Amino acid sequence: MDSLLFLLPHLLNGLALGLLFALIALGFMLIIGVMEVINLAHGSLFALGAYAALALMTPDGGLPPAMVALFQALPLAWRYAAALVLAPLAVAIVGMGLELCLRRTYGRDPLYGLLLTFGAALVIEELIRLAWGPTERFIPMPQGITGGVMLGELIYSKYRMFAALFAIAMIALLWLFLERTPYGAIIKAGAHDSEMVGALGVNLPRLRLFVFGFGSLLAAIAGIVMVPIWGIRPHVGVDAVVPAFVIIVLGGVGSFWGTVIAGLLVGMVVGLTGAFATDWSLISMYMLLILVVTFRARGLLGKKSILEA
Repeated sequence: MDSLLFLLPHLLNGLALGLLFALIALGFMLIIGVMEVINLAHGSLFALGAYAALALMTPDGGLPPAMVALFQALPLAWRYAAALVLAPLAVAIVGMGLELCLRRTYGRDPLYGLLLTFGAALVIEELIRLAWGPTERFIPMPQGITGGVMLGELIYSKYRMFAALFAIAMIALLWLFLERTPYGAIIKAGAHDSEMVGALGVNLPRLRLFVFGFGSLLAAIAGIVMVPIWGIRPHVGVDAVVPAFVIIVLGGVGSFWGTVIAGLLVGMVVGLTGAFATDWSLISMYMLLILVVTFRARGLLGKKSILEA
């Protein structure tokens, strides 16, 4: 019983972290599936979402004085809700701008797109440093999701419970969008064969623009929700993009549920490893990746690849 109580908070932390990892990776997966580009700026867009929320929620966030006065007059819970809506929309616009820059790389060696997004990641990170400084920042949270809650004999963070439930809701909404709407069907078809979708009359440039913006929006949402857990610093995007890439490979490129399951696995492995050997917590996800790919090159739910031929 004592060992279970010892492991329970680590299991819950791993579950919450895994759901948030999955949310980050799903936006990354959509861009890779439709664009066939590994967006190395995804982590920087994640960080930009967090800083955009900081701008909306704090007096020294960098907004014009009139907007600062407007937002500071609102209750903290309303400001947080506004940040969850407005900041991701702003980042989505930035993502769309990046996609317009990427268009000159389509049809060329994939290295061009890779280098462009890497350069964009560096530019965004440096712009964040110029605008908000290099020091770590924190966003104030509404009182209703701060503090602890009793789970039997365990006191657990209200915010981590909120973050896990919020991630579940976002993953469910994303699944419904992809599976139950015509736009979702077009995105899935574009991920399978974008050229065929274009041949059937779908505006392929517009589809790519929308998907890149949508993936950027998901990254920004994840960035805002992760802020109280990770804090905000200009290079926090690196902490997000590396696990996202690991999760996509682990779950299988293009697999929605593979990405979700892999995110949960990575979160649980990191959480449980941290209970016994903190220094090994991040290394454990790479070891998990090596173990799975050694026996299943396509990932958990990925389609058969040439590596298995």
